[in-house]
Amino acid sequence: MSRAFVSEDAGGPDPRHRFPLPPRDDPGFAEAAARALLRGADQGDSESAELATGYLFGDPALIPQVRRLLDEARKARHDRMEQLAERYLERATPTESPPLD
Repeated sequence: MSRAFVSEDAGGPDPRHRFPLPPRDDPGFAEAAARALLRGADQGDSESAELATGYLFGDPALIPQVRRLLDEARKARHDRMEQLAERYLERATPTESPPLD
């Protein structure tokens, strides 16, 4: 293909198409965003999920939603989703560092 027809600045497909979400003001947005982040991590594409949702994997703002998803995964015995939700919560919960002497 001729370079005249190739956009050097074109990125990949819009991540919002891979991770469809309700409008941000929808009451279900946070849960949908949490699901998208876990799905993105499962697919090895956390970056696209983060771009689509506006949240980073491990963002503390979604802890309540991820805890609910963890409970769902445990009840459904969905080991992979359970693992990803636990990983999210570990990242979202800061560990206390020992005091510097």
